Amino acid sequence: MLEPRPVVLGICGSERAGGNTDLALEYAAGLVELRGAEFRTIHLRDHPISPCSPCGDCNYRDAPCALPDAMPRIVEEMKRADGIIYATPVHGFGLAHLMQVFIERAGVGFLRFERPLANKVGGIIVTGRRYSEGSVHNQLVDNLLLNRMILVGSGFPALLRNTARTPQLADTEGLEAVDRMVERMLDMILLLRRHEDVTGEPVLPPHDRNERTGRVRTH
Repeated sequence: MLEPRPVVLGICGSERAGGNTDLALEYAAGLVELRGAEFRTIHLRDHPISPCSPCGDCNYRDAPCALPDAMPRIVEEMKRADGIIYATPVHGFGLAHLMQVFIERAGVGFLRFERPLANKVGGIIVTGRRYSEGSVHNQLVDNLLLNRMILVGSGFPALLRNTARTPQLADTEGLEAVDRMVERMLDMILLLRRHEDVTGEPVLPPHDRNERTGRVRTH
């Protein structure tokens, strides 16, 4: 029986269809597919995602958020993937609104209970004109580490700049960083799979003490 192909999921936090962030993810998809893996994309702009509501339940509830939107489906896609790339533009010197709402809602409403992304391989692509790409990248690094994901060292971070009015991939250095990141992600995914095939166990323990243990109250 053939082993299923590795799956890398790209999550796009740009409101602009066909913009720089879309182009960057399409470029990454091509690299993934050249290695024989599968690339799937979720454009957050195409899915209804509610901002966190003022209910105040999140710090006390022991079940996922009950707001009716697309978040449960997106979280299930994340669970099925071997690797996840967050791709976002810089807006107002910070994280684009769609991605900010998404990581807040995903983390507080769904991922904090069991940390289901633990040991998945993570990557980040940030697009911008000139400023704050590093700050946005650092915020997403913290988010990946919070979810116990594996962030591979790939040289310089994948930051893509474009000061032109037309969306384009003209940042050669940035594209080289994307190349290295994708290659390293796939190498790590395959290494983790080989280890599990040989030992029957994951290379890292899948469960860790959740920071919420002992502090969750049920209604």
